[in-house]
Amino acid sequence: MRTFTLPGTDIVAPNVVLGMMRIADKSDDEVRALVRAARDAGIDFVDHADIYGAQPHACEARFADAMALTPAERDALTIQTKCGIVHGQGYFDFSHEHIVASVEGSLAALRTDRIDILLLHRPDALVEPEEVARAFDDLAAAGKVRAFGVSNHTPRQIDLLRRHVRQPIVANQLQLSITHAPIVAEGIATNMLGESQAVTRDGGGILDYCRLHDITVQAWSPFQAGFFTGVFLGSPDHPELNAVIDRLAAAYDVPPIAIATAWITRHPARMQVVLGTTSPERVAGAALGSDLPLTRAEWYELFRAAGHIVP
Repeated sequence: MRTFTLPGTDIVAPNVVLGMMRIADKSDDEVRALVRAARDAGIDFVDHADIYGAQPHACEARFADAMALTPAERDALTIQTKCGIVHGQGYFDFSHEHIVASVEGSLAALRTDRIDILLLHRPDALVEPEEVARAFDDLAAAGKVRAFGVSNHTPRQIDLLRRHVRQPIVANQLQLSITHAPIVAEGIATNMLGESQAVTRDGGGILDYCRLHDITVQAWSPFQAGFFTGVFLGSPDHPELNAVIDRLAAAYDVPPIAIATAWITRHPARMQVVLGTTSPERVAGAALGSDLPLTRAEWYELFRAAGHIVP
C-alpha cells in the first residue's frame, strides 16, 4: 500500500481509503471483517459522515459498536468524518452552531476524543466563512479536530473559506472514476469548441487548483459509471472499457477492480481512492491497485476506452 504524508498535517495516509457509508445494516462480524480486510491490505484510514445511515451518526455508531476500539487501536486509525448536510431536511448548514454540534455528535457516536480530519460535506450556498473559521478555531483549540477539509467544492468556494480560515484546507473529496472524470477530462479537451468535454464544470480547473495548493483530492464513487448510475466494471454498457480493463488485469495478474483503482492512483496528484464497497473481497482487490504502475500508454488507453477525447 502506497502511503504519503497528507500535506498540511503529520498524518501518514494510504492512497486507498475505506468508506463507511453503507455499513448501517451490517452485523458486528460483517463490519469487523470489512475493516480487517482493509487493515490486512494496509488501509488504516476510514471515511465517515454524520448523515450516513437512517438517522444522524448512525454509521459512525455502528462502526464504534462493532469495533469497540481500544485506545491503541484507535490511535492506529485515521478517522475522517463530514458535516454540513442536514440529515433528511434537504439543505446545508455551515453555521458555527451546526458544525460544532455535528462534531460533538460524531465524537459521541464514534466513542473517540478527536476527529482526525473533518470535511465540510458539499457547499452551503449560504455559507458565512467567518462562522466556519470560528467553528474550526474552537474545534482545533479544544483538540477535537486535528485537520480540516471540504468535499465537492470549487476553487473559488475554497478561496472564500481560505480567506478567513486559519487552518489549511487539506482535502477536497470529489467524484472521480474512469468514466466520470470531468475534473481530469476538461483539461485535456480545453478550447475545443462544440465538445462537451471542454466545458469547465467546476469553476476553473479544480484538480490543478488542488495540486497548486497542496490539497489532497479524495476520489469518491471510484467505480460508478456516473452519478450513482451503477458500476462500470463488468457492465454491458461499457464493453470497450471492460475489454481493456480485463486485458490489463490479466497482464498484471490482479482483479479488474485493481485496474480501476490504479487509473486514479497512477495520477501524479497523489489522490486517495475512497472505497464504498462493503465486500471484503472487493476491498482487498481494490487495494492491489494502490501502487500498480500503469504506463502512460495504458492510462490513456483506459481514458479513451471510457469515451473521453484525446485530441
